[in-house]
Amino acid sequence: MIKISFVLTFFLSIITIFSSIEAINMQEKTNSDPRNIENGLPIYQHGYCDQPYVVIAKDGTWLCTFTTSSSYEGSKSQYIMATTSKDFGKTWTTPVEIESPNGQEASWAMPLINENGRIYVFYIYNGDNIRTLPDGKPIRADMIGWYCYKYSDDNGKTWSERHRLPVRITACDRANQWKGEVQIMWGIGKPIIYEKSAFFAFTKLGKYMLDDGEGWFFRSDNILTETDVSKIDWQMLPDGEYGLRSSEFGSVQEEHNIVTLSNGDIYCMYRTVMGYPVNSYSRDGGHTWSKPEIATYANGRPIKHPRACPRIWKTKNGNYLLWFHNHGGKDFSDRSPAWLSGGIEKNGIIMWSQPEIVLYSHDLSYETGRISYPDLVEQDGRYWITTTQKTKATVHEIDAELLEGLWNQDKICEITQKGLVLSLDQITENILNMPTLPNLSEGAFTIDMWVKFDDLSKDQVILDSRDESGKGICLSTTEFGTVKIGLNDGKNISNWECDQGMLDNKTSHHIVVIVDGYANIITFVIDGNVCDGEKYRQYGWGRFSESLSDVNSDAKLRLSVSLKGKLESLRVYDRYLRNSEAIANYNKGKSLREGWSK
Repeated sequence: MIKISFVLTFFLSIITIFSSIEAINMQEKTNSDPRNIENGLPIYQHGYCDQPYVVIAKDGTWLCTFTTSSSYEGSKSQYIMATTSKDFGKTWTTPVEIESPNGQEASWAMPLINENGRIYVFYIYNGDNIRTLPDGKPIRADMIGWYCYKYSDDNGKTWSERHRLPVRITACDRANQWKGEVQIMWGIGKPIIYEKSAFFAFTKLGKYMLDDGEGWFFRSDNILTETDVSKIDWQMLPDGEYGLRSSEFGSVQEEHNIVTLSNGDIYCMYRTVMGYPVNSYSRDGGHTWSKPEIATYANGRPIKHPRACPRIWKTKNGNYLLWFHNHGGKDFSDRSPAWLSGGIEKNGIIMWSQPEIVLYSHDLSYETGRISYPDLVEQDGRYWITTTQKTKATVHEIDAELLEGLWNQDKICEITQKGLVLSLDQITENILNMPTLPNLSEGAFTIDMWVKFDDLSKDQVILDSRDESGKGICLSTTEFGTVKIGLNDGKNISNWECDQGMLDNKTSHHIVVIVDGYANIITFVIDGNVCDGEKYRQYGWGRFSESLSDVNSDAKLRLSVSLKGKLESLRVYDRYLRNSEAIANYNKGKSLREGWSK
C-alpha cells in the first residue's frame, strides 16, 4: 500500500509539473504578443462596459467616455461615465458619473472636443421612462427616448445640465409601435470635424427591437466655437423623411459611422446581416447620399463582416482605417480576431487594402470574448486602439509599421528578409534539410512559394516534412482545386486550405501560408489576396488548437513529391509574416516574372 501510494504521489507530481510548465508556456505566449487582448492596459471593468471612446484635451490629457452598468447590457442601471489619463492610457482616474445609475437609462456616449477645449458628450437618454411597448410588453429601454448631450469645461471633472438635440420625427418613427411618439435610436461613432463643422451619425429604428434601421446625421456649423449652447445650430440630415438605407439589404442596416474625404465629401459605412458591411458617399455635406453598396477592397472583392460594428477612422496623414471581423457571419457572435484594413483616397473613393489581424482573444465566448466598439487614439506619431469585451475596456498601442504596411501595399515591392531561414529562388534539389520551426505553443512560421500547376487534381504533394509517424507538415492539393496545409505534432493534427477558385493551371501562383501560433490562426495569401472564404465558406482563415505544439520531425524536407507542375521557389520564415509582407513578396515576384516575360 505504501509503494502504491508512493507511485501515485510520484505520478501526480509529474503531472503537476508538466501542467505548470504548460501554464508557464501559455503565459509566456500571452505576454509576448501585443495583439493579444489580455496584454492591453485596463481602463475600466464592470458588469457591463462598452464604447470606450477618447478625445485628447488641449493639455494632452486623454478623456474616455463609456457606457456601463453593474449588471448587464440593457439593464435599467445603465449609465455613462468619464475617466482621464495623463500617461498615454497607462493609468486612469476614478471615473466620474456623467449620468447617474439611479436615473433613467443613459447609453452610447460619444465625445467631441471643440476649439475652446470644451468637451461634449452625446448619448441616448430614456427621458420619458418608457418601460413597455404600447401593448404592455416589458422591454429593454437603452435605445429608447431622447438624443441628449452634456458638456465639460474642466476636462471631465464636472458636467453641465442635460440638453436635448432636435431629432426630427420622420417616416421611420411614425412606423414604429408608438407611431412616432417615442423614438428608437443609438450611435456608435465619435463626431468628426471638417473645417468649421462637426458631424456625427446615428441609427434610427422603424420597429422595436432592431428592425428597419436607417442612418441619420447631425451637423453643426458653429459648435466648435460657440460658447452659448442655446445658440448652437443643428441640422438633421439627410433632407426629407427617409434616412440612409437601401431596401435590397434588408431590415438590418445600422451602426452608421462616417469620415470625411479631402474635399469635405462624407463616407459612411454600416453593418447588415448579409455577411458584408455597406457604404455610401455624400457629395453635398450630408443632404443626399449615393445608393448604398456592399463595401469592397481595392481589388473589387467584397469585404466580409458579421453583425458587428464596422468602425472607420481618418488619420492625421489623410489615410483611413477600417476595423472589422473578416468573416461572413450573420449574427452578433465571432468578434475575435479583429482585423484592420487601410484606406487610401483615390479620385473621391476610399480604396481598402487587404487586412491584418490587429487584436485577438483566446476567450471565444459570447459573454466576454467578443472584441468590438473600438476607438482610435493618435498622438505624437503613435497609435492606440481602445476596445471592449463587454465587461472590460482596454487600450492597446498599435505598431505604426503595421499601419504603414496597410497603406502601402500597392507600393512595397521587396522580399522580406527578417526571419528568413530557408530561401530557394530556384529548386535544384528535391530533398534537403528542413529548418527548425518554432514551437507553435510560443511561436509561428510562414511558408512562401511560387508554383505552376499543370492540373489541380487532388493529392499532389508539394512539400512534405512528415516522418513515418506522420509528425511534421505537408502541403498538398485537394479535390476542390485548393492547397491544404497539414500540421501534426505527434499528438494533435490540424488542417486548413485556401479558398476555392483562386488557383488554376494557366499561370504561376504565389502561395503564402502563415501559421500563427500566438493567435492560433492559419491564413492563406494567394497572389496578394488574403483568403476570406469567398462565397464558399464563412471564414477564409482557420483556427487550430492551442494544444498543437512542435511540428518538427527527424525527416528531410521533400519537395515536389507528386506535384504535376513546377515548384519555382520556396521561402520559409521562423515567424508569422504580416499579410502586407506576404503581399510585398508577391509584388516583387510578380515584377520579376513580368520582366522575364518581356
